[in-house]
Amino acid sequence: MKNKLAQNFKFFSLIKFSLPTMIMVLFASFYTTVDGMFVARYVNTAALSAINLMWPIFGTLFAISCMFASGGSALVAKKMGEQKNDEAKANFSLIVIFSIIFGIIFSTICLLFLEPIIYKLGANEIVYNYCRNYISPILMLSPFCILQMIFHSFFIAAGKPKTGLFVSLIGGTCNIIFDYIFIVILEMGITGAAYATVLGFIIQSSYGILYFTFKKKGTLFFVKPILDMSVVFKSCYNGVAEFIGNFAVSITTFLFNIEMMKYLGVDGVAAITIVFYSEFILTAIFYGYASGVAPIFSYNYGSQNSYQLKNIFKISMKFVVSASVIMYLLSIFAASYVINIFAAEGSNVFNLALKGFFIFAISFIFTGVNIFAASLFTAFSNGKVAAILMMLRTFVLLSIAILLLPKIFNVNGIWLAVPIVEFLSILLSIFYLIKYRKIYNYL
Repeated sequence: MKNKLAQNFKFFSLIKFSLPTMIMVLFASFYTTVDGMFVARYVNTAALSAINLMWPIFGTLFAISCMFASGGSALVAKKMGEQKNDEAKANFSLIVIFSIIFGIIFSTICLLFLEPIIYKLGANEIVYNYCRNYISPILMLSPFCILQMIFHSFFIAAGKPKTGLFVSLIGGTCNIIFDYIFIVILEMGITGAAYATVLGFIIQSSYGILYFTFKKKGTLFFVKPILDMSVVFKSCYNGVAEFIGNFAVSITTFLFNIEMMKYLGVDGVAAITIVFYSEFILTAIFYGYASGVAPIFSYNYGSQNSYQLKNIFKISMKFVVSASVIMYLLSIFAASYVINIFAAEGSNVFNLALKGFFIFAISFIFTGVNIFAASLFTAFSNGKVAAILMMLRTFVLLSIAILLLPKIFNVNGIWLAVPIVEFLSILLSIFYLIKYRKIYNYL
């Protein structure tokens, strides 16, 4: 069976191929946001703050998933491009097993020391129980959280992005339905939001297990794995940028929460939580597109098809830059409507979030190129450059900005941190894209 990654892509065929992944990520961001909406509307804003306070734990679990998903799928897609199909299947099976092991180890450690961890993350007595009730179910069922992300990436590597979209839509829809049942009807509060999220993951990961176990006529399916630790290490190395990026978000979210708690208290944390939810939706198209085209870059790099590499890079840059401008304009127009979903118009939380959002939104002009550049180098198995881009953008520069800017601009400094860092990061992204253009023959 010919892999769909090998086709001669044009603008519309490339967008068509990546569109299911963009919709999938957009929908995933949407139903994550719906969790926050139900909690804000039917519990309270203190519970909404608790979700953000617990994001460093959830985000680290997500970072582990992204590391194996992005790094592993790049490795497997490259081997399929080299026509090493049996080896690709064995590697895929091994990567799935080790991703689960890593997730279980992390979750076990968190559950053993959960109380001190919650307080270290900035919780006080007001939100402690909300934090514990939200994160405990997610940690206890962490393998499903890991697998749903892994399978999304490998559906794309197998040339089946529409299947990944279908699974995501089903899981996300069920999540929203469970949110309503658990939070509104059964009045389970924030615990209901956690179980709704996990059940969505269980549905998606169960489908993936069944698909890759029994769909033997596809390009990728489970086989007996061969224990080769070099495959695990290469997957981790390839995906280290995605791990660093998502883990760094956990750290910087913690810093944001601490600073907001210092200046504005629980309302400040709720306000920045709302802005982060808005960011999830508005930047989802960039993450979705980058994930959707990454296996195509990996495959053509493996087959040394320089013509296609240049072609899809050119199309990608035009798309990302255009979408960035559109996304910024859209964010300015929709700001008050989006924020009103979470907080009543005129409330303190609403006013804080709206003021901050107009400053924060400037970052959308630069974010798309930065996300694409890091994903591109991961696709080429250049974990070093991808990690540098991700580390500086999402951790080093951002941490410095969060800690330094409020001392100069007060609360506005917190909102300015991301736009300033995204601008500095795009300069670095352009530098590396030019530097490596001849090595990977994409320009």
